[in-house]
Amino acid sequence: MSAVTPTESIGRTGGRIGIAILVGSALGYLVVVGTGRLLDNADYAIFMTFWGALFGLGSALGPIEQELSRLSAHAAVTGRPVGRDAVTTTVVGAVAVAAVGLALVTPAATDRLFGGNAVLGVVVAVCGVAFAAQFAVRGLLIGTDQIRPYAKLIVAEAAVRPLLIAVVVVLGMSGMVSLAIAVGVGSFAWILFVRSAVGRVDRSLPGDPVRVVTPRVLLLLAGAALTASVITGYPAMVGLLAPGGDRDALAGLYAALAVARIPLLMFAPVQALAVPMVVRLASAAEGVRRLRRILAVGTVGSVALAALGALVGALIGPWVVSLLFGARYEVGGASVAGLVWSSVILVAVQLLTAALVALVRPGQVLLTWLAVAVTAAGVLVVDFADPVERAVWGLAIAPTVGLVVAVVFVARAAGRHRESVGN
Repeated sequence: MSAVTPTESIGRTGGRIGIAILVGSALGYLVVVGTGRLLDNADYAIFMTFWGALFGLGSALGPIEQELSRLSAHAAVTGRPVGRDAVTTTVVGAVAVAAVGLALVTPAATDRLFGGNAVLGVVVAVCGVAFAAQFAVRGLLIGTDQIRPYAKLIVAEAAVRPLLIAVVVVLGMSGMVSLAIAVGVGSFAWILFVRSAVGRVDRSLPGDPVRVVTPRVLLLLAGAALTASVITGYPAMVGLLAPGGDRDALAGLYAALAVARIPLLMFAPVQALAVPMVVRLASAAEGVRRLRRILAVGTVGSVALAALGALVGALIGPWVVSLLFGARYEVGGASVAGLVWSSVILVAVQLLTAALVALVRPGQVLLTWLAVAVTAAGVLVVDFADPVERAVWGLAIAPTVGLVVAVVFVARAAGRHRESVGN
C-alpha cells in the first residue's frame, strides 16, 4: 500500500471541510430564504439587520480560530500540547465581544438597528460571547488536525437553526423575536465538542505574557470586525450609516446579497486551511517561494472570476432572487453584478490577510481591512444616491481597494520572511 502524500492529505482534508461547509451553508441559506418567506418585507429588513449584527460579531471573532490554529500547528510541529496562550487568546476575545455586545443593547443602538426591539440586541450580545468559545474550539480542532470533529461542529451549528425554526413554526410562534432566538442558539453548538478540543491544551505550559497576547489579539479582532462590517455585518453597517432607506428595496437588496455571497462559501474550505498551510510553507525558503507563486496566481484568477461572476449576476441575478425569495423581492441586474464582484474580490482579500496572519503581521491585517471598511463607510455616508445604490457602490469599490493594499503587504511580508528563513 502506497503512503499518502502531503498533497493527497491536504486534498482529503479540504474535501471533508468543504463538504461540511457546503452542508452548513445550505442549511444557513435555508434559514435566510425561509425567514424571508415567513416575514413581511419590513420585518425581514430588520431581521436581516439582526442577522448581520449577530454573524458580523461572530465573524469578528474569526481570528480566535486562526490564532488557536496557528498555536496548535506550531505545537504539533514541536510535538507538545498547546500552552497557556490558547486560554489567554480566548479570554481576551470573549471580553472584547462582551463589551461590544453591551453597546448593542443601548436604546440608541436598538432604535437604529432593530427598530427599537431590545430583545434582538440582547440575543446578539449573549450569542456573541458564545461565538468566542465556538471559534476557540474550532481553532484547536483544525490546528491539531482533528478534521472530523471540526467538520461535525460546522454542520451541527448550522443544523440547530432550521431545526429550531421548524419547531417555532409548528408551535405557531414564528414572529421575528422567536426566529432570532432560534438562530442564536446555534452559537452554543461548541458545547458538544469541547472535550475533543481541550484535551490538547496544557494550561501549565508557559506562554507569552498577557500584555503581549492582548494587543496582538485585539489587533486581529479589530481587523476582523472591519472585515465583518463589509461581509456578514454589512446590513447593520447600512442601517447605522445610511438609515432611512425604503424597507422593501432594502429587503430586495439583502436577499440579493445572500445570493451573491455564494462565492465566499465556495472558497471557505481553502480559507479554513490557509493559516496552517502558510505556517508550514513559510518554514523553509523553497516553501516561501511556492507560497508567493500561489498567492500571485490566486489573485489574478480572482479578478478574472469576479468579472465573469458580475456578468452572470447581471444576466440572471434578479431571476434567481425572485425564484428563491418570491416575486415581492425586487432588485436590478446591475446591483447583483456589483454584489457578486464584491464577493469574489473579498475572497481574495481574505486569503491574502490569512497569509498575513500566518506570517504574524497583525498590524497589516488591520490596515488592510481598515482600508476596506473606511472606503465602504465613506461611500455610504456621502449622499450622492439613495441608500440602496450607495450600499451597492460601497460593496463594489471597498474590496477592490483592499485587494490592492493586501497584495502590497503580502509581497513585502513574504519577501522579508524568505530572507529571514534563508539566513
